[in-house]
Amino acid sequence: MQADTDRLLRVFLEGVEPAVPLVALWAHGSLATGDYRPGHSDLDLVAVLDAPVTMEQWRRIKAVHRGLGLPLADRLHCSYLARQELDDPAAEHVTWAHERIFRRPVTAVTRRELHQGALVLHGPPPAELLPPVTDAELIRFVRTDLRDYWLVKAQARRRWLQDVWVDLGLLTVARATVTLREGRLITKREALDVLAELGAPENVVADVRARRYGAPAPVLSRFRRARLARAFVRSAIRKALA
Repeated sequence: MQADTDRLLRVFLEGVEPAVPLVALWAHGSLATGDYRPGHSDLDLVAVLDAPVTMEQWRRIKAVHRGLGLPLADRLHCSYLARQELDDPAAEHVTWAHERIFRRPVTAVTRRELHQGALVLHGPPPAELLPPVTDAELIRFVRTDLRDYWLVKAQARRRWLQDVWVDLGLLTVARATVTLREGRLITKREALDVLAELGAPENVVADVRARRYGAPAPVLSRFRRARLARAFVRSAIRKALA
């Protein structure tokens, strides 16, 4: 599967370089930290362009992503940042993710990840182009994300029946708690160990670990898992924000 990942990244770069004024292409997240699991992890990329995306380039970006036609292509996500907007963390950038194109910011967490150890696929490294993220900016973003996004999402029950919400919810809370407590970022693998310290339900943590790393899976109904995961996330967020 690693060969599939390498081929996908190569084909993507070959397709996107003539489609937009590409300055740099970086990978962050699990692909850069060594925690990448082919078929389970997303391929999170950031492209820096020499100018804002035009409507014609918008169409080309869609065509490049839709035309990949390779294993794992549905997991390749990329945000396209104009060089002129790199110093504005609130700016929304053209992004391809989850099989669609839209605009969203490149968060303080992503920016810090890029500075700490991006995988450079093309062009100069982040330190030469991207302004650093201060500790205050990082902490402010993490607190806001927990309060205004995750705590709101934890109010609704139905979405927690889905694997993706259970996995991402627990791992995000664990990673955010460590960032708020110690000012550093941790991997998803490290987050699984932190969840035990935070008192997360053992069977739900084992369920997440099984999906991500192929460990033995517990016998656990989706409904009980959803109830336990949602209750833990709500409680852990309130403790982290306190």
